[in-house]
Amino acid sequence: MFSNRITQLFGIEYPIIQAGMIWASGWKLAAAVSNAGGLGVIGAGSMYPDVLQDHIRKCRAATGKPFAVNLPLLYPDLERHIAIIIEEKVPVVITSAGNPKTWTAHFKQHGIKVVHVVSSSKFALKSQEAGCDAVVAEGFEAGGHNGREETTTLVLVPAVAGAVEIPVIAAGGIATGRQMLATLVLGAEGVQMGSRFVASEEASAHPSFKAAVIGAAEGDTRLSLKALTPVRLLRNRFAEAVQEAEARGADKNELAQLLGRARAKKGMYEGDLEEGELEIGQVSALLSDILPAARIVENVWQEFSAALQNPLQKE
Repeated sequence: MFSNRITQLFGIEYPIIQAGMIWASGWKLAAAVSNAGGLGVIGAGSMYPDVLQDHIRKCRAATGKPFAVNLPLLYPDLERHIAIIIEEKVPVVITSAGNPKTWTAHFKQHGIKVVHVVSSSKFALKSQEAGCDAVVAEGFEAGGHNGREETTTLVLVPAVAGAVEIPVIAAGGIATGRQMLATLVLGAEGVQMGSRFVASEEASAHPSFKAAVIGAAEGDTRLSLKALTPVRLLRNRFAEAVQEAEARGADKNELAQLLGRARAKKGMYEGDLEEGELEIGQVSALLSDILPAARIVENVWQEFSAALQNPLQKE
């Protein structure tokens, strides 16, 4: 039986956390991952408060195991989301895109464990000072919204692990058990995987988007919209339009107008593969199948365990 500070903190069997991706991480995926022994996460960033509450209740009905909510701190109706999380007694909150000091103490007063997503040692230290129970060190390879520092996971994880005393969860470019082992060697005590779980049967993403993810090749993603909020996108007509605008020096207003509203929903949830925003990580180039979430957890753990016994043996 594997045990470390992350499995003990969350009360889970494996130190595998499913990322809270917008338009992909509903209650079905979260419950499936938690039931398989990892930590399932509901992605609140694409949910209205009443929708979030419904997903939390359905997740609790589908699993008796711990689960989490990912909460971007820049969400417009943030206080309503927070009230629902507390009301529903969600055991773990993973915060991102904001200052952890603002709400961490409030959550902890209600017995909720708090993890914050960081892209640098500086922000990891701020998270520790704010009272967070752990941090997710998310490298440049990650999909979705990304850090401006553009530090890769291979560099970020040991830097953060060396800077803080609280447990570190590695994220960005992780989809296999061997990659998981590599990050634990570097000082992490768990992994958060997003792209691998987008390509799962339970993910709420559109089937066309899932197919595009497993069909992606090396170089098919690019970090874009740095003048607004950096985000890694799969190459399509919209991403090319953004790249062209950035190349000619478009300002924030022009980029915001190009992005418009509901662009991510159009791409990832509705399946518009040309005009939609398709957020996904570099590791999509290593994905070739859409599997049940439980199989993903099982495969990653089996590969991790085998690699731990013989790390130099090729797959």
